[in-house]
Amino acid sequence: MASEKFKNIESTAVPLAIENIDTDQIIPARFLKATTREGFGKNLFRDWRFDTNGKPKPDFVLNNPAHSGSILVTGKNFGSGSSREHAAWAIFDYGFKVVVSSFFADIFRNNALNNGLLPVQVSEDYLLKIFKAIETDPSTKLKVDLVEQEITLLVNGDKEKFEINPYKKDCLLNGYDDIDYILNLKRKIFEFEKKRG
Repeated sequence: MASEKFKNIESTAVPLAIENIDTDQIIPARFLKATTREGFGKNLFRDWRFDTNGKPKPDFVLNNPAHSGSILVTGKNFGSGSSREHAAWAIFDYGFKVVVSSFFADIFRNNALNNGLLPVQVSEDYLLKIFKAIETDPSTKLKVDLVEQEITLLVNGDKEKFEINPYKKDCLLNGYDDIDYILNLKRKIFEFEKKRG
């Protein structure tokens, strides 16, 4: 299913300075009954966000009004555990467009890219700079430039490059899923076949 074209993002960020967050913590297994992508955001980090009575836990960062934005900044080894695609669905449905970490589990990274969510892997030093900047001032903004493959702390201009598969980059910039990408090449495929006779 095609998604919106990815545009450069300038946004405040939500800092979740926890390492080894697995997909069951992102979206608990009991919420995986739906087969469409919509509605998973309300249960993102469910057991961390809410108590057993469904009341928001005030000490969890997503319940802190000081922190908001379309960028989630997390500790290293994000998205480990099961291969559930619902984890990427939940993060995107909540409103995040970018997740920043110093390391992503491979399956989560691919699921994110397939669902319009950009995983930006940075060095541990740069990640620490982001966390410190947000701790100093929650209104700190980050700029994520997919074309240049660059993330910037706007408060001081400190930037770092990030890697992305060129095919997935093209898909994000154009809002393509795998099928859209092939359909976009249809004319070139026909022309190639015509030349072959």
